[in-house]
Amino acid sequence: MGPKTYRGVNEGKLAEIERRLLEASRKYAEKAGYALNPDERVVKAVIRGLALNELRYGKPYCPCRRITGDLDRDSLIICPCAYHKEEIERLGRCHCGLFVKR
Repeated sequence: MGPKTYRGVNEGKLAEIERRLLEASRKYAEKAGYALNPDERVVKAVIRGLALNELRYGKPYCPCRRITGDLDRDSLIICPCAYHKEEIERLGRCHCGLFVKR
């Protein structure tokens, strides 16, 4: 029997990437004056999406945004995306809900 998979992805590898992305997101939020969403389900879902995108496409693209295949355009949606500061200011959270205003 081989390793457990999630959507064809090795769960151990996925969990490792999720841990790294969660830690990086925590550090970024603290440094930038934001917080992670207090709803752990949202954080878990977004981190899972980021990890899957990193495995599939090589970068942690925001799971809430459409990946076009244009590297210059898609570079704007690598988490934290180019739009998150304005969204947090306007909405109190970024589009995907990972980062929120303190």
